[in-house]
Amino acid sequence: MIRNIIFDWSGTLVDDLPAVLEATNHVLTQAGRPRMTVDEFRAEFCLPFTRFYDRHVPHVSLTDLEQWFHSRFTELQASVCALPHAERFLQFCRARQLRTFVLSTVTEAYYQTQARLTGFGDYIHTAYLGVRDKRRRINDILVEHRLHPEETLFIGDMEHDIETARHGGIHSCGVLTGYNTLEQLRNAKPDLIVEHLGELQDLLEQNEMRMHVPGGEWARRHRPIVTAGALIFNDQDEVLMVRTHKWSNRWGIPGGKIQWGEPSVAGLQREILEETGLAVTDIRFELVQDCIHSREFYRDAHFILLNYTCRVLGDIQVKLNDEAQAFQWVPLAGALGLDLNHPTRVLVDHVQARRQDHSIDEPARAVLL
Repeated sequence: MIRNIIFDWSGTLVDDLPAVLEATNHVLTQAGRPRMTVDEFRAEFCLPFTRFYDRHVPHVSLTDLEQWFHSRFTELQASVCALPHAERFLQFCRARQLRTFVLSTVTEAYYQTQARLTGFGDYIHTAYLGVRDKRRRINDILVEHRLHPEETLFIGDMEHDIETARHGGIHSCGVLTGYNTLEQLRNAKPDLIVEHLGELQDLLEQNEMRMHVPGGEWARRHRPIVTAGALIFNDQDEVLMVRTHKWSNRWGIPGGKIQWGEPSVAGLQREILEETGLAVTDIRFELVQDCIHSREFYRDAHFILLNYTCRVLGDIQVKLNDEAQAFQWVPLAGALGLDLNHPTRVLVDHVQARRQDHSIDEPARAVLL
């Protein structure tokens, strides 16, 4: 049973990635190197951070690197905010009387500012800060607080966090809310990967605070999950594509699980409204897909995907919730030039072929199930 939780800070409880990226790009610019995009940075950044700088600016001293970085990051401190579900998870830990710790590379000064801004400091028993290599501290923390490894869980967003947990002989959980990609976390082989802390809370509650890892996977109910998703067309006949960490940062369509007793079309409308803020009409069923053990998805799953097309009319204001990180409107054919997840590519191919077969597209029709 889990009684102790050790958190990483950045990318696990707070979102400081935009600020860190901007400060890092300031360092690269000062060193005469090109700036990085967020995708390039997530793919390259690692801990200890000196390995990252040794690879990209080996000719610059650590003193200069730190001075450049901190001069810019200090200006961006106010932009650091709590990650979705983080506060609820900390409240859950308090209600369960779990002991909570932070083990992070973030400095004491930054932690105090960010803890004050988020209010998270009150939930943490002890914070270990400014730790460049967490593997060197984890066993000392376990001994100092008499934490039993089998009762202790380390939650982090980077390979280094998973390596640290393994070094201490404790449970590990990777979250997709921070710096490392799904592929990087999978390579580290944590006991569990979750989309965010809200999912972890649900799993802990369902499993009575126990970590079940037969074969390296969380024990789950073995039954297919039925979902509904759609290609959404606007007045310019463009389709909405969204990008999400849980699909290996690939582009796809909005949608989600159909609830018990909910018609599939109603579930589609609800999920699209929740994920994008859009109310859709002219709903047409296109095809059904099996998605079994997809390596693109962040966890092992068996989905039955009900795929639709639909439209949104008038003034469009896309408002993403925390399930997606970006969106764009593109022509249908242009969508095939994106890094799509496989089920979305199948759907786009299908709709494009149907349009070509009919020379001009027939009006979309509503499907009542």
